[in-house]
Amino acid sequence: MIVEGLPVDFQPLPGAMPVWRGTLDAALWRATAQQVRDLGGGLVTLWGTEATRGAAEDRGATAEPAGRAFAVHAALSVRAGLLWLTLPAAGPQPEYPDLSAIFPAAARMQRAVFDLLGMRAAGAADSRKWLRHGAWPVGEFPLRRSFDAVTRGAAAAAFDAADDYPFVAVQGDGVHEIPVGPVHAGIIEPGHFRFSVVGERVLRLEQRLGYVHKGIEKRFESLGIHAGFQLAGRVSGDSTVAYAWAYAMAAEAAADMTPPPRALWLRALWLERERIANHLGDLGYLGNDAGLAMGLAQFSRLKERWLRTNAALFGHRYLMDLIVPGGVASDLTGAGAHALREEIVWLRGEVGRLREIFDEHPGLQDRLIGTGRVAPDLAARLGLTGMAGRASGIAWDLRVELPCAPYDALQVTMATQRNGDVAARVNLRFDEVMVSLDLCEQILERAPAGNIATLFASPREGASGAGWVEGWRGEVLITLETGANGALRRVHAHDPSWQNWPLLEHAVIGNIVPDFPLINKSFNLSYSGVDL
Repeated sequence: MIVEGLPVDFQPLPGAMPVWRGTLDAALWRATAQQVRDLGGGLVTLWGTEATRGAAEDRGATAEPAGRAFAVHAALSVRAGLLWLTLPAAGPQPEYPDLSAIFPAAARMQRAVFDLLGMRAAGAADSRKWLRHGAWPVGEFPLRRSFDAVTRGAAAAAFDAADDYPFVAVQGDGVHEIPVGPVHAGIIEPGHFRFSVVGERVLRLEQRLGYVHKGIEKRFESLGIHAGFQLAGRVSGDSTVAYAWAYAMAAEAAADMTPPPRALWLRALWLERERIANHLGDLGYLGNDAGLAMGLAQFSRLKERWLRTNAALFGHRYLMDLIVPGGVASDLTGAGAHALREEIVWLRGEVGRLREIFDEHPGLQDRLIGTGRVAPDLAARLGLTGMAGRASGIAWDLRVELPCAPYDALQVTMATQRNGDVAARVNLRFDEVMVSLDLCEQILERAPAGNIATLFASPREGASGAGWVEGWRGEVLITLETGANGALRRVHAHDPSWQNWPLLEHAVIGNIVPDFPLINKSFNLSYSGVDL
């Protein structure tokens, strides 16, 4: 028993993070989720699979076989680690018990499971389409093995009445709606925001995402486990290190192997550099959205130098394709380590001076303090996670609570704030930059010598693994199951934005419309990470 009182016996999976897996029935599905919630645990992600049936599959078949079996899965976080629940479901219209009353964040995940696999959450209050957007034929489900992504995905999709999305209408004297998107200026990915307002005061915000549906999870099915790291690193480009590490961790767990120690220390170095780069960019944009254009100019200068160092020493500005199953693809020379130490000293001074300017600028602070607040009790109730969660008093960081190597050998300080407003999310970014700079120094000082990769042998058919990494935005989780000859039967990639997008809707209530860009940027959630 992993947690006292849970009604299910879980079996440990190999890997760098403590993960246990258990198969249960419909009654225990809800009971286990409720007990985890009562014990202070949370929902990390929920996804569906078509049950494995061996190497001889009917991919590309034109009809659904009778009695096809499916399963729904949930990953729940507890103090001891990660619980991977699996609930089998059968039939042409499989169902499973709704979890959104226990974990509100499950609502959109369950809607996505139906759109992609046709598995319905029985009793769910919200069953609207989430990802379909008329992008594939009515009655088709892209993650079923009978779905041919080339021929059916390219076919003209018939518009169904359910695709006419029923946004919630707010009525009353003086209430009107402001639709924003889904097409935005510049290179911002598509997302629709519908504001119900009186004057400039926001009464309600409702989001609709998933307009691109890149087909990433379907694409994984055509790859071998050796090649999947490249696709994983492109789920959300600003988090390529986090996703690639989570994928490599899952693949290594499935193969029951451990990469060399030096490779793990280099992964941590890159993860912290990724965190710093994103925080620097966000701090500049937050200053700009609040009217301090100088902040954007200065933080853009700092981020650009940071990224150029990545390119010079590791071959890519955003550190793509460096983490591979079994290790890493690039090493760091002594001269490179010296250059990084000098850069850390320089950046610490620059960020410190800019923080003084931000803190002492009355006009800027007037825009930040009290804007877009998510109170700690609401954050806990709705499952706010990651950086935004820590800004609302949710003290949870995998690097501290469940540290894998090399974080178990590092001194990691968890930065937290309590007020949950834009100012708190700005201050948290400043704090985390300094923590990550300290961690980079520790890694450069203590990283062991040795090999950077070990030969990665394909795991057996039917193996599974999970990788769980604290990315800059929050927890990134990848689970995978293998087919024959090193094929990937199913890969599920989870971005923390799934939990946090609904909280943005709450954070905007009571603020004025012109504050939305500032509040939105203070979360900086991923459109791509929730549109697989």
